[in-house]
Amino acid sequence: MPTWHEEFVRHGVPADFRAKFIRMRLLPLLLLLCIPSTAAVKAIRFGKLIDGDGTQLTNNVIVIDGDRIREVTRDVPAGVEVIDLSRYTGLPGLIDAHVHMTYYWDRTPGTRPFAQGGTRAPAVTVFLAQENARRTLESGVTSVRDLGASEGMSFAMRDLIERGAMPGPRMFVCGYGLSISRSVPRPGQADGPAEVMRAARQQIASGADWVKLFGSTGSGNDVTGRQTFTFEEMKAAVDVTHNLGKRVAIHSYGPAGARDAVLAGADSLEHAIDLADETIAEMVRRRTFYVPTIDHNRYYAEHAREFGYTDSDVAGLNAFIKDNLAAAQRAHRAGVRFAMGSDAVFTMFGENARELEWFTRAGLSPAEAIAAATINGAALLGMEDELGRIAPGYYADIVAVEGDPLTDIRAVTTRVRWVMKGGKIEVDKR
Repeated sequence: MPTWHEEFVRHGVPADFRAKFIRMRLLPLLLLLCIPSTAAVKAIRFGKLIDGDGTQLTNNVIVIDGDRIREVTRDVPAGVEVIDLSRYTGLPGLIDAHVHMTYYWDRTPGTRPFAQGGTRAPAVTVFLAQENARRTLESGVTSVRDLGASEGMSFAMRDLIERGAMPGPRMFVCGYGLSISRSVPRPGQADGPAEVMRAARQQIASGADWVKLFGSTGSGNDVTGRQTFTFEEMKAAVDVTHNLGKRVAIHSYGPAGARDAVLAGADSLEHAIDLADETIAEMVRRRTFYVPTIDHNRYYAEHAREFGYTDSDVAGLNAFIKDNLAAAQRAHRAGVRFAMGSDAVFTMFGENARELEWFTRAGLSPAEAIAAATINGAALLGMEDELGRIAPGYYADIVAVEGDPLTDIRAVTTRVRWVMKGGKIEVDKR
């Protein structure tokens, strides 16, 4: 078969046209060769490194190849770019196991955060919620579990971030949270084990990474905690979800829903207070993760005027915080596994890691608090071989903080200076 060059000669195509054609054929290749490779090897030098498992290293270098860590060493490989962060402490990227990324409020005077979202098209909210994603990265959080969003918005954000079309932490999402029937029908409502199984299957078929159940009342200024789903309904959801290779989070403000959530086999229990000793013991036995989200009620109380909450509402929120902290103290003493969840909404993004300060008040050491936000969060997500540590083969999710978080956890919660996610620098505030 003749080449294009032979054909041009045979048909008498002028030489200058042939030369132009060659240049045009080669131009894309030349341009490709001129584009810097995103997989270039980089070396990051830290004065101190604290791994998710508590390992401490000094004056070490993390070698990054593409989006993964190649090695942690003392020596810089020849010919690679060096990023000098030797004045900072390095940590694995943090994992926030409970957020609502698509809850966005623009602070327009006269509007309320929860009401405003219902007036926008979902696509507009997804676009605006990039601000929440950016502020999350600035807090040192490089992965999140989103536990509730409507209209497929969390699926859209997850996929846009994954393909690089939107900056933000990697997202593991549930879509709609499942709830019992109410006076006003809503997506995700189900009654009885068979209906709950159907709803869980539907969420997974829609692309959910997790299934969430509202096992009790409680949200915003409502701190009542009355059980909603029965044990049989929770067990049906857990069984069908686990059979499909996914995991279950169950929301319960109160002790009864928490008890049945744990007995049903939930992978994580969110928020619960007044936990019975038997429930705590069962959490230890089953290795259920506790995501207490203590700080989110602090946020609601401090921003009560914006939400239109009364003094009575604030008193209820503060009482719940006290009980939430007490439950965390008891759970920690018993050996329950903790994961950090902020339950961030609206203008709380950027404060994601403040939950760690509550953990230290609950008796966790700073190292244990860091573990809750790294290796424990990774284990909860089923990503313990890829997230939560600074080790070969793991994602290059790395945070630089000013100070020593092992003596002052506020180094993590208030002094994040630099963030890398998947080998790409996302935040640089040095």
